[in-house]
Formats: sequence, structure tokens, C-alpha cells
Amino acid sequence: MARRSRNRGDTDRDGFIKTTRQPQQPLKERWRFLIEGSVQGVGFRQSCRQRAIDLGLCGWVRNLKDGSVEVQAEGGERALNELRLWFERGPSTASVSRVLFSKMPVTGHDWFDIRT
Repeated sequence: MARRSRNRGDTDRDGFIKTTRQPQQPLKERWRFLIEGSVQGVGFRQSCRQRAIDLGLCGWVRNLKDGSVEVQAEGGERALNELRLWFERGPSTASVSRVLFSKMPVTGHDWFDIRT
């Protein structure tokens, strides 16, 4: 039995999806931080917000009743690690004794707020 040959012209080739390489976006993560020490009343939230924005992160920061500060930040892992390292020092007027963090589900927000 003879094989039937098929002529695939340009019309068949154009039917395929063309892909182009897109620059790979870093995977987003969301981390929750608890910063303990003398961190309230020293401009910590404002400094934190500015540092997070400088790093391209989204999320929020707020004071807690126990005297600590809670931060939820979302972005790339590298930027989140930079923020964590900054928390260990804090602004010059703060005295940080401990930084705890955990991972959370990503929300997709695109701003950084100071909450009360």
C-alpha cells in the first residue's frame, strides 16, 4: 500500500501557536513578621513602610497591644529577606529584641499601608 504524502504549506504552519520568551517574573510570597522590643513610638511603622516600598513590596504594618509590631509583606523572596534583615536592626531609634516570621497565602494586593 502506498503512503500518501501531505504537503504542509504555510497555511498549516500558521495554525500553530507562536511563543516568545517572556522575562520570568519572580514568584511572589507573603510573609508575616512579628517584631518585638522597643518598637512603638519610635517611627518604626513609617520607616518600615518606606523600606518596604523601596524594596518593591506590598502589604501593611501595625502596632499590637502587647507592644510589638506586626507586618505582612508580599513580594519576591529576596526582597522579603532584605526586609527581614532590616527588621533585625530597625530604625536607629528602635531596639529590636526578636523577629519572628512565617509564610502566608499570597493576596495580590499592590500597596503598603500603615494600619492602626
